[in-house]
Amino acid sequence: MFNWLEKNPFFFTVAFLLVFSVAGLVEILPGFAKTARPIEGLKPYSVLETAGRQVYMKEGCYNCHSQLIRPFKAETDRYGEYSKSGEYAYDRPFLWGSKRIGPDLHRVGDNKTSDWHSNHMWEPTSVVPNSIMPSYKHNFSKNTDFETAYAEAYTNKVVFGVPYDAEGENSIKLGTLEEAKAEFMKEAEIIVLEMKNKDIEEAFKNGEVKEIVALIAYMNSLGQKRRAPAQNIQANK
Repeated sequence: MFNWLEKNPFFFTVAFLLVFSVAGLVEILPGFAKTARPIEGLKPYSVLETAGRQVYMKEGCYNCHSQLIRPFKAETDRYGEYSKSGEYAYDRPFLWGSKRIGPDLHRVGDNKTSDWHSNHMWEPTSVVPNSIMPSYKHNFSKNTDFETAYAEAYTNKVVFGVPYDAEGENSIKLGTLEEAKAEFMKEAEIIVLEMKNKDIEEAFKNGEVKEIVALIAYMNSLGQKRRAPAQNIQANK
């Protein structure tokens, strides 16, 4: 058998690839199945955060910012606790990024406030004097696309099993379109008040949620806030 394979390069290659593939799957899949599970206490994105994530992708923020803190002291000293694979369980697609023209943002919600983000997005140099980031003033005038964000969250629930409406403190209520809209507005109101921007407040009173509100909600979610309160305390010990 082996002598025959050695004399037939094509079949030898096929046999080698087959054996190599099986061995690779046996080695990789068990570890992948373990690490791909959501980290304990991980919360799905709310509809407002999902809408903000869509704005983040639309604006191409991942071209200049990563969301992946590596387990090196230089990284953790600057950005915080290193990233765990299970933290990305509900991310579709992943936004790891490949460049750091700007800082990593995977823990930005742990150390920046809504009004800081508001000032930064309106005029970056007002809070970071040497910043080369462009301003995103158009996000202060464009309305958030609630329907698309709800559709994405609902799809993630039905197709990918993201645990919306599940029992427990790490669940996010999705419900019907009307229920989701009510939660969306309630969450947006908190961000609006924290931003301290009169124009955004006035727009909200008229029933409008601007893209900047959703984007800030998403930014605020990055970090320990996506984990249940007990896990937050444990992680920060």
